[in-house]
Parts: sequence; C-alpha cells; structure tokens
Amino acid sequence: MPAVAIPLAGLTVLATLIGGRIGLSFSDRLPTLLALTGGVVVAVALLDVLPEGIKGVEDANLSTALVAAGFLGFFLVERLLVLHDRDEAVAALAGERVGILGAAGLSIHSFLDGLGIGFAFGVDSTTGLLVFLAVISHDFADGLNTVSYVLRRSGNRQMATRWLTIDALAPLLGAVVGSLAAVPDHTLGYALCVYCGIFLYIGAADLLPEAHAHASWARVALTAAGFALIFAVTRAAGI
Repeated sequence: MPAVAIPLAGLTVLATLIGGRIGLSFSDRLPTLLALTGGVVVAVALLDVLPEGIKGVEDANLSTALVAAGFLGFFLVERLLVLHDRDEAVAALAGERVGILGAAGLSIHSFLDGLGIGFAFGVDSTTGLLVFLAVISHDFADGLNTVSYVLRRSGNRQMATRWLTIDALAPLLGAVVGSLAAVPDHTLGYALCVYCGIFLYIGAADLLPEAHAHASWARVALTAAGFALIFAVTRAAGI
C-alpha cells in the first residue's frame, strides 16, 4: 500500500526534524521522553509485529530464531558503527570521526525503520499503522540523538544539521523501497520477525535503560502508559 505507507513515512521525516530541533535546547530531558517511546516500541514488537511475523513464517522455532537474529544483528551493527557514546568508542575514535560514524549508523537504522513501514503495510493496514507508531516515536528520539551526538563530538552546528537532514529523509526512502518491492507473504513474515528483534533491542536494551538510569515514578508511569496504549489498540483491532 504505497499510497498510505509513503505519506506516513513522510511524517517520520517531520518527527525526526522536530526531535532534532528540540534536542538542540532540551537534550537534558531526553530520558523522560524515552521512557514513553521505549514502552511503545517494545509493546509494538511483542503485541503486534511478532504475532504477524509468526503467522507469516508459519514456524514458531524459525520465527524466534529470526527474532534473535534481528536482536543480535542490530547489536553488532550498533557496536561496529558506534551508535552510542561509550568509553571504548572514545578511546578508538576521536571527536568528529565518532560523531560522523554515529550519525551514519543512526541514518542506516532510520532507513530500516522506513523499510519496516513499507513491509508492514504489505501485511495489513493495522500492522502498518502500529509499526508506523513505533517508528515515528523512535525517529523522534533519533532526531534528538543525532543532533546531540554530533554536537557533543564536534561542536559543529552545521554538521549536526546536515546529518539530521540525512537521518530524517532515510525512513522515507526506506518506505518507498519497502512499499514498491514485491515481497511474498513468507518473506514479509521473515522480515517482520527480524524487525521484531530490532525493535526489542532498540526498546529494551537501548531506550528504556537510558530512560530509567535514574529512578523516577513519572518515567515508570510513562513506560507503562506506552505499553497500555499499544495493548488497547491491538485488542481493539482484534489482533
């Protein structure tokens, strides 16, 4: 359904740009925002993407193996591309180079986000809309992360803006590719299972730990609200 997937992916462009602009001034409040988006991303992975993936693959063992592959694969890509600020990254790469690698990694991930939207709409509209919800919430955080990462490393506002633009356009390109490609149901199932693993990593191993690094009942409530929202939507849709 390119007529739906591509315009919605266009909204992720706007979300990423807004996130980046907010990140220039309010990056100190990012953990509170991630408490909600992390809950949404994990809930979508578990309550919608995984069931649809298993349905397409028609083999529970293979489905779970694909989920694990997606989780581990994204973890390895993240490490290789140095998406996040870690001491070993600082030791291995200096300032501006680290910022460029991190921004490039986030842009590749954003392309995969858009690809997921296109593939999900190939299953049905409900799945597509729910994947879109998870993607747009995470891409908002991607905009924040891209700007803060580049500025932290280089202090170059023009470079941060340039990489924010690339990161924002990446999911739109991914959605175009995912929507126009002729993909069999089994292949869509495989892709959704892998994508479930990626979502689980993003939410459970990335967003939520950062959000809950410091105890806060407000953040706990926001994470629970993200789960409750997706649970209500999936139940209402009869998934």
